[in-house]
Amino acid sequence: MNIQFVPVLQKTRKSPFAETIIAVLFFLLAGLGAAVSTAAEQPAPADLVVDNQPVDLASKAYQDLFRELEEVHGFSRELLTKLFNNLRIDRKVLQLMDRQAEAKPYYQYRPLHITPATIALGKQSLALHRAIFDRIEEEFGVDREFIVAIWGIESRFGMNQGNFKIFQTLNTLFAAYPRRSEFFRTELINFLILCRDNDMDPKSVKGSYAGAFGQAQFMPSSFNKYSVDFDGDNKRDLINSMPDIFASIANYLKVFGWKLHAPVYADIGGSLKSEELTAAYNNGRKAMIDWDILAKTQQVPIPMPPDQGQLNIIGLELSPQEGGGLRFIAGYPNFQAITEYNRSGKYAMAVTEMAEAIKN
Repeated sequence: MNIQFVPVLQKTRKSPFAETIIAVLFFLLAGLGAAVSTAAEQPAPADLVVDNQPVDLASKAYQDLFRELEEVHGFSRELLTKLFNNLRIDRKVLQLMDRQAEAKPYYQYRPLHITPATIALGKQSLALHRAIFDRIEEEFGVDREFIVAIWGIESRFGMNQGNFKIFQTLNTLFAAYPRRSEFFRTELINFLILCRDNDMDPKSVKGSYAGAFGQAQFMPSSFNKYSVDFDGDNKRDLINSMPDIFASIANYLKVFGWKLHAPVYADIGGSLKSEELTAAYNNGRKAMIDWDILAKTQQVPIPMPPDQGQLNIIGLELSPQEGGGLRFIAGYPNFQAITEYNRSGKYAMAVTEMAEAIKN
């Protein structure tokens, strides 16, 4: 660009004002180029550490954390010293955080969770725990098939709760994952509180690389907000107690507006027929559209949502063998409740399709 631009300037008599404008343009272009280059060369968090590297407990971030744990949450300095002694970074956690399954197109994501084997296990689970689900549907008003589907996707029906040490994982993400450091700081505090309240050893709990644990894979803050004691032993146990696990999933969905036997989604075609709908789709899961506008615009008969709720629009990638493109669906309030459990529309649709398969 400079090679073509400079000769023209040499043939032109420049005013001081023009020279200033040109200088500013060059400065801005140079700055933009540097910013793009810096972003492209930004190292991943995993590239900035070595595995088993000691966590810097003398840093301001950790000293502030310890102060809060002592002064606000009542932990003793003696206990904190014992817990945090010889704490190390788990580099694999950082690598996995940037390779999450939800990044896959839906036609590849779905088969990771929905198979003939998982559907069969889901059906068996419904029969085995029928009495518990009868109580849960009556008390929480959440459809049993969706509870089982979430359980199946989160932990393979309890068979895969994760092998990462949650205490080390949360500290790794707090110390070495800058983009979400504050989020994981909060989760670390919540984890220590729940371990104290439920008589759990923080160093013995295992779970996912993102800090979720138990058969329902709750994050610590979700455990403290939404888990329930449903077996009557005065503890909330999402690792071993099936009543607590199922009821806690149900309570989570209920808090976010789940309605028993209400619609979850509706197919609305392979294209969106107005700029308003396209904008809602592009703006993500929180962009809502009135039911009547969506039905009239797409010219499809879809059920009315309960309580005059609004709908959002999700696009699910079809495989090239099916012709490619997107399958658009309208997400009802029940669908939106699932996305509070996991913000991915792909996750919510996989839960929904597994629930349908289990029920049928």
